[in-house]
Amino acid sequence: MHPAYNRISSSGHNSPSPPQSPLRGSPRLRHTRSNNKGSGGKFLPPPKTFPQRIAWILLSVLLRRQGVFLFAPLIYISGMLLYMGTVSLDVVVPDIKSRPPPGSVYRSPQLYSKLRPEMDADNFSSDALATVWRHPYKGGEWRPCINKSEEGLPESNGYIYVEANGGLNQQRTSIGNAVAVAGYLNATLVIPNFHYHSIWRDPSKFSDIYDEEYFIETLKGDVRVVNKLPGYIMERFDHNMSNVYNFKVKAWSSIKYYRESVLPRLLEEQFIRISPFANRLSFDAPPAVQRLRCLANYESLRFSNPIATLADRLVERMKERSAHNKGKYIAVHLRFEEDMVAFSCCIFDGGEQEISDMDAARERGWRGKFTKPGRVIRPGSIRINGKCPLTPLEVGLMLRGMGFDNSTSIFLASGKIYNAEKTMAPLLEMFPLLQTKDMLASAEELAPFKNFSSRMAAIDYTVCLHSEVFVTTQGGNFPHFLMGHRRYLFGGHSKTIRPDKRKLALLFDNPNIGWKTFKRQMLNMRSHSDSKGIELKRPNDSIYTFPCPDCMCRVNKTEEVKPQSPP
Repeated sequence: MHPAYNRISSSGHNSPSPPQSPLRGSPRLRHTRSNNKGSGGKFLPPPKTFPQRIAWILLSVLLRRQGVFLFAPLIYISGMLLYMGTVSLDVVVPDIKSRPPPGSVYRSPQLYSKLRPEMDADNFSSDALATVWRHPYKGGEWRPCINKSEEGLPESNGYIYVEANGGLNQQRTSIGNAVAVAGYLNATLVIPNFHYHSIWRDPSKFSDIYDEEYFIETLKGDVRVVNKLPGYIMERFDHNMSNVYNFKVKAWSSIKYYRESVLPRLLEEQFIRISPFANRLSFDAPPAVQRLRCLANYESLRFSNPIATLADRLVERMKERSAHNKGKYIAVHLRFEEDMVAFSCCIFDGGEQEISDMDAARERGWRGKFTKPGRVIRPGSIRINGKCPLTPLEVGLMLRGMGFDNSTSIFLASGKIYNAEKTMAPLLEMFPLLQTKDMLASAEELAPFKNFSSRMAAIDYTVCLHSEVFVTTQGGNFPHFLMGHRRYLFGGHSKTIRPDKRKLALLFDNPNIGWKTFKRQMLNMRSHSDSKGIELKRPNDSIYTFPCPDCMCRVNKTEEVKPQSPP
C-alpha cells in the first residue's frame, strides 16, 4: 500500500516534477538537427532550373514564416478575381418585376370595365330597398326615454362660457358636453361661441345654425341657459372676454375633475371661460351626466328655421323622385374632396397632374406637415389598411354589388368633389337618378347658405337623416352623429352601411374576380352592416353614436315602436 502524499509538500522538500514536455521544434530547428545527423540523413537534390529555384524560395519562405498561411485565402481570391476579370461573361440576367402586394394599387377603373357587361345584364329590380334591413332585433327594439326634470333649479353657482371649435358636428359635441358640465355643476351656461377656423371658414353664430329659443326652453327644467352675460359680470372684466380666467381643461377629462378643480374656481370667480372645449369631457360618465348629454343632443338641438325649411323641402323632393320605391332613397356621405384626397396621401389614377394638385393642397392646408425630414409616406400600405377614401366609382360598384339597381334614387352628401367631371362619370352611369343639394335646390334657395360650410352641412345632415339607407365611406363626426341620431329615431337601428374598406381594397385590386363572386361578397358586407345596426354603448363609446341604453329604453313585446320625428 503506497503512502498518500500531498500535491503541495508540507515539508521543505520538493515533490518530484512531472517530466518535461518535448520541445516543439520549428522548421529551422529541425533543419539544423538534420544537418547534424551526418551522412546518415537523406537530402533533396538542390534545384537546378530557374522555376525550381523560385518555387524552392517560396516554399522556404512559407515554411520559415507560418503566419503567411493566414493570407493564403486572400491570395487565392485575389488571383481568381484577376482571372475572372479577363473572361467575358455574356450572361443575360432576367429582369424580375415583383407585383405590389394585393390591395395596394388603385385598379378599380380596370375592374369596372371588366365587370360592367355582367353588371348591366344583372340589372333587374330586386326590391333591395325594401329588404335591406332584415336582421332580427335580438334584444328587442328600443324607444327614446329621456326624462326631463320637473323640479325647480337651485341658485346658480356661476356662469360658464365655452368656445366650441371645429366643424358642425364637432361643435355639436361641445354643446352637448357643455350642457352636461353646466347641469352637473349647477351653473348657468352662456350660449356657446363658435370659434372661427381657417379650414371651415364659417363665421356662423349659434343662432344661425340652431333654434336658440327652442334650445333654452327645452333645457329650462334641467340647466339654466342665457344668450348673454349680465352687465355687472362684464363690468368686472372691463367688457373684455380676454380678461376672464380661461380654464385649460385636458381632453377627455372626467366629470370628477370638473367637480374638484373647476367648481371651486367657479364659486370663487362666479364666471369662468373654457376654451377650447371640444372633447373636454370623458365619454364614460355617471347616468346623470349622460342624461343631460342625451337631452341636449337629441331633444334640444334643432336647426334654425331657414335651414330646417329648406332641408325638409329637399327631403320631400327626394321622396317624390323615389315614388317608384315607395319614397325610399339611399344617402351616401362621400368624402372625395381635394383636401380629403390630399390628407389621405393615397394615389389614384390622375397621374402627374394629381400628384401636383395633391402636393399643392397639402402645402396650403398643412404647411410642412407632410414634408418633415424623416417622414415616410407609403400610399400602398395606407390603401391596404383601408384608410383611402372611396372614389365615386368604387361607391357605385359597391352599391350595385349589394343589389341596388340603376333605378335607385341616391342623395349624395359631399363637398366639392375632386376632378368631378372625370371621377363622378362612372357613378352617374351606374345610378342616373343621383341627386345632390345643388341639383335638388335652385340657386336662389341655396344662396343664403352657399358661403357657410356648417349651414350647408346641416342641410346634408337632415336629408341623410331621413333616408332609408345611409352609407358612410370615410370616418369622421358627420357619420358618427348621423348613426346615433338614426338609432334614436328608428328603434335603435342605425340603418347604415359601413363597408369593410380593407376587404374592398383587396376585391378592387383582384383582376380575376367575376361579377357573381363580387356580388356575393358585397351582399355579405351588406348583411354584416345590418347585423351591426343595433349596438349598445360600451364604457368608452360616445352616446352621440350609441344612444342605447343611456338615451333609450328597451321596448316591451306589447309596445309598438313608432319612428320619431327629429326635434
